[in-house]
Amino acid sequence: MIFSSFFTSSIAEETDSLRHWGMQLEVDPCWVPTMDKQIKDLVKTNGAATLGLQFRRATLPADNDLFAADFGYPTFAFGLNYNIYNHVKLHRDAGGDLGLGKPVDYQSTLGNSLSAYASFERPFFRNKHWEADYAFNIGLGFSRLKYDKESQVDNLMISSNVLIFFGAGFHATYHFSDDWGIKAGVEFNHHSSGTITRPNKGSNTVGPVIGLVYTPYYAEQLKVSGVKPTGNFEKSKYLNFSLNVGMKTLYEDWLQTQFWTLPEDESYRTNDFKHYVSYAFQADYMSRYARRWASGIGLDFYYLSYMNHVRDLDKQNGYSESHSPFSLGISGKHEVFFHNISLSMSLGVYLFRQHGHKAKEVEQPFYETIGVKYHVPKWNNIAFGAYVRAHAFKADNTGLTVSCPIFLKR
Repeated sequence: MIFSSFFTSSIAEETDSLRHWGMQLEVDPCWVPTMDKQIKDLVKTNGAATLGLQFRRATLPADNDLFAADFGYPTFAFGLNYNIYNHVKLHRDAGGDLGLGKPVDYQSTLGNSLSAYASFERPFFRNKHWEADYAFNIGLGFSRLKYDKESQVDNLMISSNVLIFFGAGFHATYHFSDDWGIKAGVEFNHHSSGTITRPNKGSNTVGPVIGLVYTPYYAEQLKVSGVKPTGNFEKSKYLNFSLNVGMKTLYEDWLQTQFWTLPEDESYRTNDFKHYVSYAFQADYMSRYARRWASGIGLDFYYLSYMNHVRDLDKQNGYSESHSPFSLGISGKHEVFFHNISLSMSLGVYLFRQHGHKAKEVEQPFYETIGVKYHVPKWNNIAFGAYVRAHAFKADNTGLTVSCPIFLKR
């Protein structure tokens, strides 16, 4: 959606030319971090690599783009990664945390994967030869191997062929000529199903990256002195009302079949779980104090359709915690805009929550949400998008959102 909108408008502009376009080739030797105890126990051999290709489009001072000027003339890209993860072997040993389960006599493999993503790369330093930036990548991945109770029973990281992909990195580029540069930095990559399937530990990698970049536009990006895009920005205050509909599989269901089900049972270590729906209504007070930014605070009301099932599981396992399908939180909101596309983020704390026994283990008192939206100007900036909600950066549900602003002051 992002690139369809961006590239369509770009191609339509008569001022567009090949000088906006570049390419990048990179290699990223990396490893799987093992700070999580379960991942540390699982990983028997580590070491991975990523090969990447990007098609890049730069924003230039000559474009007279106010958003681009505010961001220091960033670069957008469409990227493809081939992730060589088949050297990462996983196994749960006898005597470990197996519950009623039994160890297997083979090692599971994380497996190679592909990632296709959109990238936003923002510079924070530029001169004739040196450039420094940070970048965010969002897209989809495809993994050939995934969890399977017959042949990949210890691959608790990946349970779906189709995955959500997120990446981030810091880089420095040395431009040794007008058109070419060498880039080096560090990158973090994440693949997971966003709790649409289980198990869902997710695969994380971190490591250095080095690349060769073709940047025929770089000299143009440096020509910012005396260039002042025309156009005014009016600050505004508004109420923003959002309805989110998310989908997930339950951590409690996965625990039951992994650790508290006998091997003779048909559901032993299954990956076939029922999907549940959660709903959220959010009411926010926002201030658009800059063209590219808006911040505010809001109340988040949640309805969880699966709490009766969680109550039954807790009762079956001897737990007596309280359960309610309703919860309430308060959160700080921040949204970053580039024309009609925005990246929305929030960090909240619960005011009321009764989610049962295991929620105390995996759900922190705080929660996070990140999403991408497309705003429709002719519909009073009603926005449609997708999001992932998490607790301490562990995905809770993935879903769709629609939001409607009501402007109080412009």
